[in-house]
Amino acid sequence: MTTDADIHLLIVDDDERIRGLLQKFLIRSGFWVTAARDAAHARRLLEGLDFDLIVLDVMMPGEDGISLTRALRARMATPILLLTARGETGSRIEGLEAGADDYLAKPFEPKELLLRINAILRRAPAARPAELGPKVLHLGPVRYEIERGELWRGSDLIRLTATEAALMRIFATQPGAAVSREQLVSDLGRDDGQATARAVDVQITRLRRKIEADSRQPRYLQTVRGSGYMLSPD
Repeated sequence: MTTDADIHLLIVDDDERIRGLLQKFLIRSGFWVTAARDAAHARRLLEGLDFDLIVLDVMMPGEDGISLTRALRARMATPILLLTARGETGSRIEGLEAGADDYLAKPFEPKELLLRINAILRRAPAARPAELGPKVLHLGPVRYEIERGELWRGSDLIRLTATEAALMRIFATQPGAAVSREQLVSDLGRDDGQATARAVDVQITRLRRKIEADSRQPRYLQTVRGSGYMLSPD
């Protein structure tokens, strides 16, 4: 069984004081923590080490956190939690669209950071085997293997973020049934109101790009007016 001590976090923040405080707090919370001072430093660490989650500041000199998120998401599915200045709504949405799994506005209570990290990590493990129903859902040329929690296009594995993988698991348990945005917010472990519902919409849009031939006219991950979203496999 995995324990916090087995979980390796990467903290990326150009502020030495904040970086040090976060590292000490998360180590005391039982995690294995490595810290990077900027995006270039983080890239070097990622070349030689595997991490379970990345806590990434948006505003950094040189390459910013959103640019780094976009670059990392193109080649890995490691969960990313963005730290943004309060009021940077545009940056938060842009970060989610770039591939981040969640965001936290500064200043924040360390306990809230810990809760966010644990919520993301709970979503990250592979799906449990389904007791009933099909083992594979077919979505045109894309297939979703339920037991593995994997999305494939032919012989190519489609990389999913932790949140995207969690959404697929939720929809796969009830294909053909609408799931409300409120239920998705609850199931994903988020509880901070309208911004969270908007974040779910962003994640759905990103997931559609990986499933649909035309994400603007979805065939498989449909919007059900007044009810939420529905996965409608072949």
